[in-house]
Amino acid sequence: MAHLFVIESADFLFLQRQTGLTWGNLSAHVSKLEAAGYVEVKKEFVDRKPHTLLHLTQKGRAAFQDYRGSMKRMFEGLPPDSGST
Repeated sequence: MAHLFVIESADFLFLQRQTGLTWGNLSAHVSKLEAAGYVEVKKEFVDRKPHTLLHLTQKGRAAFQDYRGSMKRMFEGLPPDSGST
């Protein structure tokens, strides 16, 4: 979602390389995001090879914005790092 948030769209192979996920893991994530209405998947053929293009829907963008806000509030509430481990 983070990768798709900052770019208009991306193909499956690009996302696989960026995330380091296996084909199966990324496919499972994309399927769940698509079922939730967060991601739109467009499958086509380019030079007789399958090509899958993904982009966030408006619902997905709004959900990611909410998530970012929640994470920001959570991290702002943490005490400063004292440097000890």
